Amino acid sequence: MTHPHVASVEWRRDGAVFTDQRYPRAHRWTFDGGAVVPASSSPQVVRVPLSDPAGVDPEEAFVAALSSCHMLWFLGLAAQQGYVVDRYLDTAEGHMARNAAGRDWIARVVLRPQVDFVGERRPDGAAVDALHHAAHDECFIANSVRTEVSVQGGWSHRP
Repeated sequence: MTHPHVASVEWRRDGAVFTDQRYPRAHRWTFDGGAVVPASSSPQVVRVPLSDPAGVDPEEAFVAALSSCHMLWFLGLAAQQGYVVDRYLDTAEGHMARNAAGRDWIARVVLRPQVDFVGERRPDGAAVDALHHAAHDECFIANSVRTEVSVQGGWSHRP
């Protein structure tokens, strides 16, 4: 039996009229481990001050979830193969498009991991590519969406 993954999303009207569409979009996400994340609609979708640019928007969270899932699988697989990852940095991007019904969606996510390896056993480019491919195949989030996810990674060996 699997454990449910729980997130609470809370928004409050705080006196806004609401029916005039000028209500705040800022809200918060609370996760079962206790982390609280300020969230909002994207300022590109709903203009400030109704959006809070300091909050994480759902589209950013989606991109971050794909990137994080990929990274965690990559790290686990690298460790299993005896490679030591010293640093992993991904500046991932989500790209919106219109689908056949004319609705916006995140059609493509590009992961750009930069991975630094240390230690005696170091992978070559083909081995790093294989790790990324395996990580993508294992990632629960990537297996749950129809968005195209591509990896344009780099790697280096550090002393």
